[in-house]
Amino acid sequence: MTRAELMGQLLAFVARLITGAQGHWRGCVPQAVQRIYFANHQSHLDWVLIWAALPGELRARTRPIAARDYWTSSPLKHWITREVFHAVYVDRQRQGDEDPLAPLQQALQGGDSLVIFPEGTRGSSGEPQAFKSGLYHLARQFPQVQLVPCWIANVQRVMPKGEVVPVPILCSVSFGAPLVLGEDEDKAGFLVRARDAVMALRPPGGD
Repeated sequence: MTRAELMGQLLAFVARLITGAQGHWRGCVPQAVQRIYFANHQSHLDWVLIWAALPGELRARTRPIAARDYWTSSPLKHWITREVFHAVYVDRQRQGDEDPLAPLQQALQGGDSLVIFPEGTRGSSGEPQAFKSGLYHLARQFPQVQLVPCWIANVQRVMPKGEVVPVPILCSVSFGAPLVLGEDEDKAGFLVRARDAVMALRPPGGD
């Protein structure tokens, strides 16, 4: 077993120890089909929680999207995201005519599944911000890939924005029914519908 595999097992164990990392498959079942999981975003632990909630056989082909400037800013963060999570790095600042979706398109063309946070940046409240357009363009370009909404509950209490020490709190990820982009559906309507699908998974009275 490689160092990266050992680290992956350790991180999964720690995530479950701190959060419980419960996965609730409410609208689909865990299976080896290509998917884009899209979720609310409130903490740096969001991806780790989804990753730990997935069955082990799905983790190897499910990759997070990571901001290159932040997640390569230290050797440790770079190694973990590259070797353990096989992250797809994106640049938050566009360079010339570069398509910011190009790394995601390449990963999908290679058969990988992705986890994305369509808000773009972490929110400070329980309400997801408006979704950015990337999810729509990927749905249009890759109609064969399932679009699975997810709601991550309580993770912002484990590591609120600005904090570095996690607090043990039971967390969960709810996986909803896949969305299908309508043939003539416009971008604005789809993004609202996608956000509503994530919000619909929110536990009653919960975060």
